[in-house]
Amino acid sequence: MGKIVNGEMIVNSCGEMITKWVYKLEDKFNGIKILPYVVMPNHFHAIIETDAWDDHTEVAHTWQGDHMGSPLHAIVGWFKTMTTNEYFRGIKTFGWKPVDKALWQRNYYEHIIRNEQSYEKIAEYIRCNPERWQMDKLYIKE
Repeated sequence: MGKIVNGEMIVNSCGEMITKWVYKLEDKFNGIKILPYVVMPNHFHAIIETDAWDDHTEVAHTWQGDHMGSPLHAIVGWFKTMTTNEYFRGIKTFGWKPVDKALWQRNYYEHIIRNEQSYEKIAEYIRCNPERWQMDKLYIKE
């Protein structure tokens, strides 16, 4: 999806494709708002605010556990489907590297943000993720 250069994520054409589908999420799903997000070389983080839950301030964070039946499940499922389909077209059209198993892992990680302090901490983590890439548990040497 790109590479980290001097602490900044430089997306390639695959990363641009992922970004395109991030922006389409708000059009596809009423009542959601994409807040800070970052495309990383081999994963993706985002805060998705939705009014689909009882508490309108709840926000779900980062796509890596499985939560069947939630509004987030539908959002993540659609995003994974759309990006996977386009990725496989990109393999044929642009020569993107074929994936061994799947573009996305089966599950995703979610966290409900319940207050402003928690939101700020997670948003900062997302914004600074490229700067801390070499310390990330998903780090792969290029």
